[in-house]
Amino acid sequence: MSEASNAVPAGGGAAGRADRAARGRALASKYALLPLRLFLGVTFVYAALDKLSDAHFLAGAGDPASFVSQTQAAKSGGSPISFLLGPALDHPTLFALAVAFGELAVGLGTLLGLWGWVAALGGALLNLSLWLTVSWSVSPYYLGNDLAYLLAWTPLLLAGTPYLSVDGYLARRADRDRVRGLGEDHVKRRALVDGGIAAVAIGGAGLLSGSLTRTFGRGGSAVPKQSAAPVSTAPAPAPTVPAASVPVGGSAQVKDPATGDAVYIVQPKAGQYCGLSSVCTHSGCAVDAPKNGQLYCPCHGSRFDAATGAVVKGPAVKPLPKYAVTKDGDKLTLGPQQG
Repeated sequence: MSEASNAVPAGGGAAGRADRAARGRALASKYALLPLRLFLGVTFVYAALDKLSDAHFLAGAGDPASFVSQTQAAKSGGSPISFLLGPALDHPTLFALAVAFGELAVGLGTLLGLWGWVAALGGALLNLSLWLTVSWSVSPYYLGNDLAYLLAWTPLLLAGTPYLSVDGYLARRADRDRVRGLGEDHVKRRALVDGGIAAVAIGGAGLLSGSLTRTFGRGGSAVPKQSAAPVSTAPAPAPTVPAASVPVGGSAQVKDPATGDAVYIVQPKAGQYCGLSSVCTHSGCAVDAPKNGQLYCPCHGSRFDAATGAVVKGPAVKPLPKYAVTKDGDKLTLGPQQG
């Protein structure tokens, strides 16, 4: 063999390095969205479980950290969609749970790459609604994180989750089925069925984990977080509301100064007033305001009599705690909880 045949081609080493660099750039481009996907997925799962485990989130208007308090603040703070917030304030627990479980579904779908563009659309809509409500009054605008999250969903909304994902696995299997000669209708039907099965399995796991988090987390009656400031030993003043704000069959919401729980002051009959706790005795969810003579818990469907707090429909078995209410002139004052 000649000496020339053993020589390394001119530029061969440089060409090899260039080829390896090109392959590295191609690989980096292929997985460029993976860090963003992991961040958004983990963040949304964490946010959902944090909400479900926090008693403040599902507390009533007496707790400033609750969903209903933040929604009320958004409505009165100039939100451009304030006219759409009425249903959320009428059924705050239902909407709060929808937000939390929606975040959980979006986070799991993004992490596992199942129907990735659908998960990204859900995440974008959630952050859009939060930006137009709780983050709208943040000034300057770049300090509001919901707008940044909204824009962060855009790449995943456009590209989906084709790599290291359930979507990618289903797409590759569909390609193999086409190579085997299976009909396009069969390939699409199989992908749709298997994707649906995966969605049901992941959704069921999410519902179970969310429910367990709510049950065994920091649930129960909301107790205001303690401040670093010195705590006064003087008793908190009893909350009052104008008597005109509580018509017969209506209610006004105040806060129990001892626990921080929201309490509905009601007038079931003319001249008869009492207070009823908003904390459902079944699992600690916030019941809706009295309507048609009953208080409804959207978590599990319990119903309570709006005059006495007695259980009308389970699964709750204990009545709502009742409070004394006194009328002095044109004001109603919440008294102590009754035995």
